[in-house]
Amino acid sequence: MKRTLSGVVALAAAALLLTACGSASAHEETIAIHYSHFTPESITATAGQPVMIELRNDDPIAHEWIVGTEEVHARHRTGTEPFHDTIPTEVTIPALTTKWTTVTFDQPGDYKYICHLQGHEAYGMLGTLHVLAP
Repeated sequence: MKRTLSGVVALAAAALLLTACGSASAHEETIAIHYSHFTPESITATAGQPVMIELRNDDPIAHEWIVGTEEVHARHRTGTEPFHDTIPTEVTIPALTTKWTTVTFDQPGDYKYICHLQGHEAYGMLGTLHVLAP
């Protein structure tokens, strides 16, 4: 029993070490939301590689972070979805909270991220995710 338990502990420790090493090399970005603006207004990723994005809402109201093509934004400008939590490129961030999402774009290009709550885009709540060729 002792030998089996120590083997399990060793395997668990090895798994934690591999996970820690893997996450250290993962591409991460932080986007802060304050006064209904995104900071920074642009971030960079590499095509075909995931980027983990921390969305930190420092405002006392909820916001959304929608990233994608112009077609995606056209749909959201006229859409009625009040909350986003199932698609990595469409995230609702409640007031004074932080959410994480991981996105991967296969094609290089510029993808806008916008809060489509009424008036927020016109106020300047948008930015650009620059996806570079590998």
